[in-house]
Amino acid sequence: MNIFGIGIDIVNIDRIKNSLKNKNFINRIFNKKEIQKCKKIYNSNNCYAKRFAAKEAFSKALGTGISKGINFNEIVVLNKKTGNPYISIIGKTKQTLNRKFKRKKPKISLSLSDEKKYAVAFVTISI
Repeated sequence: MNIFGIGIDIVNIDRIKNSLKNKNFINRIFNKKEIQKCKKIYNSNNCYAKRFAAKEAFSKALGTGISKGINFNEIVVLNKKTGNPYISIIGKTKQTLNRKFKRKKPKISLSLSDEKKYAVAFVTISI
C-alpha cells in the first residue's frame, strides 16, 4: 500500500467545550453514534474534541479540507471493542470518497490523544 495523504490537527478543548453549548454545532459536526458515546464518558469535552480533531485531520489527509461533498457529521469516529479508534465514512461523503478513489479501497488509519488543554489527531489514508 502507498500513502495517499496524511493529516494532523490539534484542538483547544476549551474551544470545543464552549461550542458544545450550541446544539446546532453538535448536530452539524457530530454523528448520533458519536454523541451517544461522548455523553456516556466522564470527560465528554475531551471525547468531542478528539473527534473534531480527527475530522479535520481526515479532511487534510484527503487533500480537500471540509468542502464540497465532505460533511463533518458523515466522518464518524468510533472505537473498536479493543478501544482503538477508527473512522467510518457515510452518506454523501462516502460517495465523494468513492469517486475520488474509483475502484480502490482506501485504508484510513487514525491515532488520537489528549493532554490537559489539547486534543490531537493523526490520520493516514493509504491505497
